Amino acid sequence: MEILLSVLITLVKVLVVLGVFLGIGAYLTWFERKLAGHIQARMGPKLVGPFGLLQPLADGIKLLTKESVIPQNADKPVYYLAVVMAVAPALLLFSVIPFGPEFTLFGYKIKPIVSDVNIALLLVFAFGSLAVYGTIFSGWASNSKYAFIGSLRKSAVIISYEVVLGFSVLGVILLAGTMSTTGIVQAQIERGLWFIVYQPVAFVLYLFCMLAESGRVPFDIQEAEAELVTGYNVEYGGMRFGVFPLAEWYLNVMALSAIAVVLFFGGWSGPNIFGPLSPYLWFIIKMFGLVFFVLWIHWTLPRFQAKDITEIGWKIMLPISIVNVVVTALLAYVF
Repeated sequence: MEILLSVLITLVKVLVVLGVFLGIGAYLTWFERKLAGHIQARMGPKLVGPFGLLQPLADGIKLLTKESVIPQNADKPVYYLAVVMAVAPALLLFSVIPFGPEFTLFGYKIKPIVSDVNIALLLVFAFGSLAVYGTIFSGWASNSKYAFIGSLRKSAVIISYEVVLGFSVLGVILLAGTMSTTGIVQAQIERGLWFIVYQPVAFVLYLFCMLAESGRVPFDIQEAEAELVTGYNVEYGGMRFGVFPLAEWYLNVMALSAIAVVLFFGGWSGPNIFGPLSPYLWFIIKMFGLVFFVLWIHWTLPRFQAKDITEIGWKIMLPISIVNVVVTALLAYVF
C-alpha cells in the first residue's frame, strides 16, 4: 500500500511540474514579446485577448494547424527523434529541483521535489549534456547545410561551456559537502548566508554558461537569422518547429535559473512574509528574477562571433573556473 501511495504521489508531482512549467513556458513567449516591445519603444502583443494574453494560445493553435513539410531526403526516424531529444532533457532538469521544504498532508510527509537523490547535480550535468543530441540530430537528419552548420555551432558551444559549468558548480559542492540539491539549500539555511556570498565568481561563470546552454544572446550563433535563416531547426514546420524554442529558450532558461537559485540564492529561504506559501513564492520570485535578467540581456546585447564564443570559453572562463575551485578548496580546508 505504501509503495502504491509513493508511486501515486510521484505521479502527481510529475503531472504538476509538467503542467505548471509547460504553461509558464508558453506564457513566457508573451512576456518576452512584451518586454522586447517596451525595450524597443513599441507595444508588443495587444490584440488577441486583454493585453494580448491569449496570444500564446493563438500561436499554439496556428502551429498545430500548420502543415509540417518534411524534406524529401530527410532521415525520418532521426528527424522525429530530434524533437523528443530537444524537449525531454529540459523537462528532466525539473525533476531534481526542490521548490520548497518538506510538508505534511493528510498525515503523509511530502517533499516538493520529484526525485530527491544525493547525486542530483550529477544528473543535472547528464541531462544538460543530452540536450546537444536534439540539436545534432535535427541538423543531420534535415539534410540541409544551413541546419547542419547551425547544429555544429551549437555543439561547439555546449562542449566548451559544459566544462566551465561543471567547474563553476564544484565550488558550491565543496562548501555544501553534498551533490543533493535539497542538501545544498539546507547548508545555506544553516549557515545563514547564501553561497553567492562565498562564490560570486562562480555565479558569474554560471550565468555565462546558462546563456550559452540555452542559446540566448550573446551566444545564439546556432540560429543567427542573418546567416542561417533560423539555424538547426530550419527544416521543421508546425508544432515541431515550435517545440525547439519552447525547450531551448524557455524551459531550459527556467530550469537553469531554478538550479542557480538552489546553488547560489538559498533556494526557498526568505522572510516569512507570505505565510505558509512564503518558501514557494520566494523560490518563484528568485527564479523569475534570473529569467527576467536573461530576457533583458537577450534584447540588449549584440551577438558574439562563433570563434569569439569558443575562445572566451576555453581561454578565459575555464582557467578562471579552475582557479576558483582551487582557491575554494584551499579555503575550505583551512577554515
